Amino acid sequence: MSNVNVETSSENTVLQCKSISKTFIQGTSEVSVLRGIDLTIAKGETVAIVGQSGSGKSTLLHILGGLDKPSAGEVVLLGQRIDKLAAEAQGNLRNKALGFVYQFHHLLPEFTALENVAMPLLIGQKARGISPAEATAQAVAMLNDVGLSHRLTHKPGELSGGERQRVAVARALVTRPACVLADEPTGNLDRATADQVFDLILKLNANIGTALIMVTHDKSLAARMQRTLTLTDGVLG
Repeated sequence: MSNVNVETSSENTVLQCKSISKTFIQGTSEVSVLRGIDLTIAKGETVAIVGQSGSGKSTLLHILGGLDKPSAGEVVLLGQRIDKLAAEAQGNLRNKALGFVYQFHHLLPEFTALENVAMPLLIGQKARGISPAEATAQAVAMLNDVGLSHRLTHKPGELSGGERQRVAVARALVTRPACVLADEPTGNLDRATADQVFDLILKLNANIGTALIMVTHDKSLAARMQRTLTLTDGVLG
């Protein structure tokens, strides 16, 4: 079993998984992708997860984010078992506590940059006790932070690849989540743009104090994180 916890108090822990395993059925065979993984993430910490293609990195990230269920083990987000919550409660906790950035931006093409970024706030506005006007103002401020105050009314099809990914970063961070889960967030960008977007992610991570877990093949980016863990044969170490 892999044990890659850091020294941290429960008050300082944002996300934790305990003895996580994941098995898929292929035909008549069972394929074990994750094997007894333990991981503790502290507030504001940055962690890179690296490994070969098909090693289960994205599967682990999806389990940590409550997008997939483990075959065994548990995932605790801000003190709650996210893997055991009902769908609505799980969605509310994700909206409150997590941000997601993917290799492909997954912006909604029919909405402007401002509307895409404001959406997580609008979805959770009741729980946050904010008005639509306040949600919009916060989205404007976040887009300004990522250098896109001049592109508020542009739709994704009118933006460059780097701009779209910056909008995606703004959307992930506008709720000031406890943790951001990033799956190859610069993998679809050229080297110079990838470095710019990654610099931005780290800057916002530091300013907001959110934890960051990033799956990447890019060793140079991984080296800039506080911890780098390798997933090999289903074991994290």
